[in-house]
Amino acid sequence: MGRVTARERILRIREGVGSERVDTLVVEEPLEIRLDGAPLSITMRTPGNDFDLAAGFLVSEGVVAEGREVAAIRYCAGATEDGSNTYNVLDVSLAPGVPLPDTSLERNFYTSSSCGLCGKASLDAVRTKARWPVGEDGLRIDVPTLTELPERLRESQRVFDRTGGLHAAGLFTAGGELLALREDVGRHNAVDKLIGWALLSDRLPLRETVLMVSGRASFELVQKAWMAGIPMMAAVSAPSSLAVDLAAEAGMTLVGFLRGRSMNVYTGRDRILLDAPEKAALPEGSLTFPPAP
Repeated sequence: MGRVTARERILRIREGVGSERVDTLVVEEPLEIRLDGAPLSITMRTPGNDFDLAAGFLVSEGVVAEGREVAAIRYCAGATEDGSNTYNVLDVSLAPGVPLPDTSLERNFYTSSSCGLCGKASLDAVRTKARWPVGEDGLRIDVPTLTELPERLRESQRVFDRTGGLHAAGLFTAGGELLALREDVGRHNAVDKLIGWALLSDRLPLRETVLMVSGRASFELVQKAWMAGIPMMAAVSAPSSLAVDLAAEAGMTLVGFLRGRSMNVYTGRDRILLDAPEKAALPEGSLTFPPAP
C-alpha cells in the first residue's frame, strides 16, 4: 500500500539562523479510477481509503447511489510495465444493470488535489440530479453543539498532527457525535472518501447529519453533500457565491466561517436552533453570531 507520509531533510531558518532537520510531509500521488476496465478519472490524492475515494467519486458523479450498485473494487495488478502493483490504479465493477456514465464531451476526468471540477463543460453538467432530496430533512442542531464541531474535527486529524498539510471532512450527528472522518491533500477527495465510506457501509442517504470541512465551502463540496443526501454543511472558511446558490436550490443548510462562537448561516437557517428565540425572526440574509467578549 502507498505511504501516507514521507520524511525529507530540510534547511530550517528561524530568526535568521539556519539548521538542518528532518520534516514530515504528506504524500501526494495519482490515483487512476477505472470503471469496468475503462479509464474514468485520475486524481491527485493522499494514499489511504482509496476504495472509499473511488466509491464516493462515483456517488458525486451520479453513477451510483446505493452500495448494491457496486459489485467490486480492486487494485489493478500489473499496473506498470514490469507487472508490479503500484496501488495507484483501481478498477470498479458495477453491478449488473447499472448503466455506465456517458463521459463524451461532458468532462475531462482529470482532477488535481485543489480542484474537484476541472474540465466541467458547463454548470448544467455539474448539477447532476440527486436521488436524495434534502429540503425536507428534519435535522435540527443547536448553536453550542455546532460551534464545537471544528475542534472535534481537528482533534481527530491524526495525519494533520504530523504534517500540517491535510484537509479533513467529518460527518456528525445533530448531537455532535463524530460518525466518520477522512483526510486528504485534496478537500474534495476527503469528502469523496467520507461519502464512499457511507456508500460501502449502506448508510446512504445521510439524513440528519452535518458535513464539517476544514477549508472553504466550494460549489463542488456542496454538490457532493447533496448527492449523498446530507442536509447541512459547515466550513471553517468562506463559501463561494455559487456554493450558496446551489445550497439554496437544494434546500441545504450552509454555514461558513464557523470559528469559536462565530458563524455565518447562508441558507437553511430554520435548522439552526438559536439561544434567543427572538433572533429567529430576523430578515433573510446571513446570520452572524459574534464571539464572546
